[in-house]
Amino acid sequence: MIFQEREVNRYWREIFDAMNDGMMVIAGDGTIIMVNNAFSEITGYEKDEIVGKSCSMLRCDVCSIARKGGEGKWCVLFDEGRLHTKRCTIMRKDGSLRTVVKNASLLKGSDGTVLGAVETLTDLTEITDRDQKIENLCQMLGKRSGFCGMIGESAAMREVFQIIEKAALSDAPVIIYGETGTGKELVAQAIHQLGWRREGPFIQLNCAALNEYLLESELFGHMKGAFTGAIRNHRGRFEVADGGDLFLDEISDIPMNVQVKLLRVLETKQFERVGDSRPISVDVRIISASNRDLKDLVRQKLFREDLFFRINVIPIYLPPLRERREDIPPLVRHFIHLLRKSSQKEIKGLTPEAMRVLMDYPWPGNVRELKSVMEYAFVIADTDIISPRELPPELLGKNRRKMIGYLTPDDKDETQKRELLEALKKCNGNQTRAAEILGVSRVTVWHRMKKYGIDLKRALSSL
Repeated sequence: MIFQEREVNRYWREIFDAMNDGMMVIAGDGTIIMVNNAFSEITGYEKDEIVGKSCSMLRCDVCSIARKGGEGKWCVLFDEGRLHTKRCTIMRKDGSLRTVVKNASLLKGSDGTVLGAVETLTDLTEITDRDQKIENLCQMLGKRSGFCGMIGESAAMREVFQIIEKAALSDAPVIIYGETGTGKELVAQAIHQLGWRREGPFIQLNCAALNEYLLESELFGHMKGAFTGAIRNHRGRFEVADGGDLFLDEISDIPMNVQVKLLRVLETKQFERVGDSRPISVDVRIISASNRDLKDLVRQKLFREDLFFRINVIPIYLPPLRERREDIPPLVRHFIHLLRKSSQKEIKGLTPEAMRVLMDYPWPGNVRELKSVMEYAFVIADTDIISPRELPPELLGKNRRKMIGYLTPDDKDETQKRELLEALKKCNGNQTRAAEILGVSRVTVWHRMKKYGIDLKRALSSL
C-alpha cells in the first residue's frame, strides 16, 4: 500500500494533466499556483501566462459575487469550505466567453490549516451552443406555424412540445401515441429537426401499407434473385437512414416474424438483406408511432413484449382535438392563412355561428379532418366570411336547416338569384357596384348571371 501511494505521488503531475476537466490550485489570496492542460485548453492561457496571477482575471460572474461575500477572506469558498456545481461564465484569453460548471474544495494540511483550494471547470460551451441552435431553430420553424409546424396553445400541447424538445436531445427510441389525424408525423419530423441527427436523413415507412414480405424487403433491403421479381439489389430503409432517424408509422401492424428481426437490429445495430448472410452495421435512431394501445396488443400476444420495451423508452401521447378545443380557433386561423395563399381567395374568417359549429363537433378525424373541412369551405364560399352554410353537411347534423336556413341546393340557388337581381336593380345594372353590395368579386357576379341565365336588359325592364 505504501509503495502504491509513493507511485501515485511520483506520477501525480501526469495524472493532473491527464484529466479531461480543467483544474487549478489557488492560494488563500486567490493567486493561481497550478493549472492542468485541460484548463489551458478551456481558457486559452498557457500555464506560464496564468500561474502566479489572480484567479479574478478569468472574470467569472459567479466568483465576482462570491468574493463580495467572503467576509474579509478571498471569497465565500474559504468560509463554507466547498463550492458545488455552480454554472458560470468565464472570459478566455481572446475575450470570448465560455460556459462552465465549477466545483471547488479547500485543501487542508494535516493540522487542519487551510493551504488553498482546488477548482475544477467542466466545459459546457458545446451544450450551450446546441441549446441555442435548438432555440433558434424552434423560433425559425415556429415563427408563423406554431412549434415546428404544430399549432397548439393548450396546456396539453405545451406539455407535448416540452417533451419533444427533451426527446430530441436524447438518442433513445421514441414512440408517439395518438389517434388518426393528431399529427404523429409532424412530431417525428420535429424530433429529427431539433436533434443532433438533423444533418442526417429522415426516412419514414408506413408499416400498415405493406404485407410481411414487402415490409421485410423495405426495412432491410434484398439481394438480386432473393425472390421472384428481385431483379436488382435493393437498399432497405435502415440502410438509407444510417446516421439519421427512421420513422416507423403504425408499428403495431408489423407481423411477428418481422418484429423478431426488428428487435435484433435495435439490439445489435446490425441486419442482413433478404437473400444475403453478410451483416450490415447501421447507426439509426428509431421513432415509431401507433394509434393502438401496444400494451393491450402485448396482452393479446399480437405484439412482442421485448420489442415493446425496446421501443417504448420515450413515449409521447398526442391528445385528440376534442380534448383540446381551445386549439381549434388558432388551427382555423392557421389553415385560413395557408389556404388563402393556395386558393387566391381573400377569406378573412368565420362567422360566430360557424365557429360554434366547429367547437361543438367531436372531430373523430382530429386535426386532419379540420383541415379537410376548411378546404371544403374555401371551395364552397362565395364571400369573404365562412358561415355554417359553407361547412360540410355532416358537421351540422339535424340542425342543418336551422343553422343555414336553406336545405337544398335549389333553395340556395334561388336565394342567390333573387339577391343578385335585387343588387343589380339597386345599381341600375352596374355589375361592379352589385358585386360590392353582395360582398363578392365582379367575376363572381358575371358567373352567377351566366349560371342563372340572367339577361341584364330583360331583368331590369321587368323589375
